[in-house]
This record gives sequence, structure tokens and C-alpha cells, in this order.
Amino acid sequence: MKPQATQPAPQTPKRPRGAAGGRPRLGERLRGLGEAMRVEIREHRSTFVVYMLLRVLVLVMMVLQCFNGNYENVFLCLLTLVLFAMPAFIQVTFQVELPSTLEIIVLLFIFAAEALGEISEFYVLFPFWDTVLHTLNGFLAAAIGLSMADLLNRSETVKFQLSPLFLAFSSFTFSMTIGVLWEFFEFGMDRLFGLDMQKDAVVHSIHSVLLDPTNSNITVSINGITTTSVNGADLGVDGYLDIGLIDTMNDLLVNFVGALVFSVIGFVYLRNRGRSSFLRRLVPRRKRRPAQAEQA
Repeated sequence: MKPQATQPAPQTPKRPRGAAGGRPRLGERLRGLGEAMRVEIREHRSTFVVYMLLRVLVLVMMVLQCFNGNYENVFLCLLTLVLFAMPAFIQVTFQVELPSTLEIIVLLFIFAAEALGEISEFYVLFPFWDTVLHTLNGFLAAAIGLSMADLLNRSETVKFQLSPLFLAFSSFTFSMTIGVLWEFFEFGMDRLFGLDMQKDAVVHSIHSVLLDPTNSNITVSINGITTTSVNGADLGVDGYLDIGLIDTMNDLLVNFVGALVFSVIGFVYLRNRGRSSFLRRLVPRRKRRPAQAEQA
């Protein structure tokens, strides 16, 4: 018998990187991410209208700052435009659905903090501006903390179940941690670069054991302070300068209020699992898969 010639097995042609079925290249992934973010931004009409309106306002401000030669504010405008895209980036990347109401609050917060607070100097013109934003920051940080804990709690791969009260407490502590870290950042910037992020306050009385001549840890009080002099020069203030402590504690206090308010909202939402239409507008949730969306 003649030996039969064996034919080599057909080889599957190698697909180039980035082709169908292969691992997409970085550029393709970035383009896909950008397209998904554009779709996400346009998904809710109310959010899209607010997004475009704020974006146009920031672009106008950036052009004006260019003409004025204020390039630091130009950078802040660019940073604001980038931050405007963060809600869509978070939703696409982490498959989280931000309700339209909450997303609009986030966009307005970014605009109020950067465009109005920094560029338009609302922090100087309106002393309460910083307080309002820190309160809102506590509210939003609690929303992020609650959504992260709730998504993990309802994950199919992580096997544990936390009560609504514990989840609400977790969101509260997450928000307070963010607030404390921000105050650390302000203190560090003031110490390292000589800034004044922790704004001074004028007080008319001080209480300190350092003023006790006997070194007996006795508090000495000075009341009715009307002027402050440094190295013989009058500072022109009608009291004594507190160097940031009051500002820091006020920021943490209003952050506490914002975090507490949202934690209560989150607890009620989790306890009733979204039956309130009002609360559903404020609490992030996991995006529905296509099959889940069809069944809903």
C-alpha cells in the first residue's frame, strides 16, 4: 500500500490587532468611549439642555479671559469643560445611572464652584458662596458614597448583605471623609505655597492658655478687641484675625449637614427600594441591561 500523504491542517489566519474579534487598540477604545459619552449626554433632554447652556457660558468666559490675557482663568475654563464631562464618563465607565435631577445638580455645582466662584470671584463678592458649595459638596459626596456601597451590596459576585441603615451610615462617613481630605488639601496648599484657601475670620475675643503668665494651663480671655497690629503696623481690621480655624470648622459643619440630609434621603430610598418618585431623582443606581429594560 502506498502511504497516504498527510495534508497540513489549515491554519487560521491571524487577525490584526484592533480587527473584529481582536483586542481593540487604545485609539479605538478612546473613540468608543467618547461616542458612548456623547450618547449618554444626549440621552436625557433636560440634562443635555443644561449641559449645553453651561458649556456655552464657559466658552464665552474663556474667550473673554483670553482677550484680557488672564491665562490662569483660561486654564480654569478648560478644567471646567473637562469636569462637565465627568458625569457621563462615570456613567459609561462604571455602568451607573445618574438621575437627571442629580446630574443637573452636579453640573450646576461645577459651574458655581469654578466659573462663578473662582473666575467671577463669587467667593469674595458673596461670603456665603463657599458655605453653600460645601453644603452641596457634602450632599453630592454622600450620594456617591451611597451608590458605591449599594451597587457593591447588590452585586452578583460579592456575597454579603448590608442593611439600609448601615448603607446610609456608610454614605455619611464617605462624605465626611471627602470633606476632611479637602480641608487637608487646603491646609497643605496654604502651608506649602502661602495661599489663603482657609479664609481668615475677624473675631473680637480670644481665649488661650499661652497667655497665662504663670504657665499653669489657665485660660486667659481677651474680649472687646477692636484693632490688630503686627510689628507695630495696624492691619486695618476691626478685631483679631483668626487664621483659618473658623473657616475650616464651618466647612466641615455644613458638609456634615449636607451629608446628613442625603443619608436620610438614601435610607428612606433603600428602605422602600425606590418607590418614591422624588427620591429616585436623587439616588444613583446600576444601569439596566437591555433584557432588564425590556422587562421593565
